[in-house]
Amino acid sequence: MFAGVAHAGFMKKTGIVKHPVYLEHETGIFHPESPQRLESIYSMLERKDFEGGITEIEPRFASFDELLLVHTARYVDRVLDSAEKRRIRFDPDTVTSAKTYRAAWLAVGGVLEATRTVMDATVRNAFALVRPPGHHAEPDRAMGFCIFNNVAVAARNALRQRHIQRVLIVDWDLHHGNGIQKIFYDESDVLYFSVHRYPHFPWTGEVEEVGRGEGEGYTVNVPVDAGSSDPDIANIFRHVLSPIVTQYRPDIILVAAGFDSHHGDPLGGMNVTAAGFARMTALVMDMAREFCSSQLVLALEGGYNSQALRDSVEMVLWELVGGSQINAEEMRQVEDAQLANIRHVISRVEAVHRRYWRL
Repeated sequence: MFAGVAHAGFMKKTGIVKHPVYLEHETGIFHPESPQRLESIYSMLERKDFEGGITEIEPRFASFDELLLVHTARYVDRVLDSAEKRRIRFDPDTVTSAKTYRAAWLAVGGVLEATRTVMDATVRNAFALVRPPGHHAEPDRAMGFCIFNNVAVAARNALRQRHIQRVLIVDWDLHHGNGIQKIFYDESDVLYFSVHRYPHFPWTGEVEEVGRGEGEGYTVNVPVDAGSSDPDIANIFRHVLSPIVTQYRPDIILVAAGFDSHHGDPLGGMNVTAAGFARMTALVMDMAREFCSSQLVLALEGGYNSQALRDSVEMVLWELVGGSQINAEEMRQVEDAQLANIRHVISRVEAVHRRYWRL
């Protein structure tokens, strides 16, 4: 089971981004996106060394120009203006504290550094354990707990590298990443794939939202019902995402890794387990291995049950370092037996996207 980890001294390690500044973003005692989310993960990392398979990546603050790859100057200035102010409310769900601007700036920089180290091949893959999350943030506004769109900035910055021409973003957060979709909706050099509960906040992400102009066909939304489970999501990855990736052939894969579809999450209403997130990771790792020299970066998004979040991140990290804690063959057999349960969703997506992809 631990064959990959046993040889950790002879292979590249999994990079993780963590930093106490991310805990300085205070949202209030009853807010679900709290510092306790990361505290639970960081505490787990202090107790487990993953057989020596992990190395830390030092984050940095994103530059103004890097933020402008995605966000408007006026919006970036607005975030900066919140510095050292006790409380600013950007929308009903998204609040700041005196140090939020630092955490948000460093969250972007953390994902940028994780992506850089993967592209430089100094780590085998990376997981940026940062907050605030980002996938709801639009070019000119905060939304849904998100200040800056961490993954979107990293994707656009990656495209400035000469050897990166196509980026795949996989978003498995419970909620649709409206911000990522909006940013790349007209572009073909970023393929955005989202599996999410629908109807649900932010009320976007229907199958028919496929992109526009040069980007038509490069937004793939897979809305699923409440209660969807491990085999459902894995079958979507196997029967929708995998054939599209085979044709798109990305140069790097970024994952907006939210864990609020865990069955214990207070905002979720889904039935995914920690093992299910490991299975998603394994499937995406297979795609990265085949098409982009294993270049894979995960960035933390949602997940509001601290114990469920901690356990799920741990399972994902075991997968990333090569010490899988799941029995993939048994899970695949269950997926095959339960394919009919999610076939109606897969058929809807195929009906829309057959004009763009061989499905």
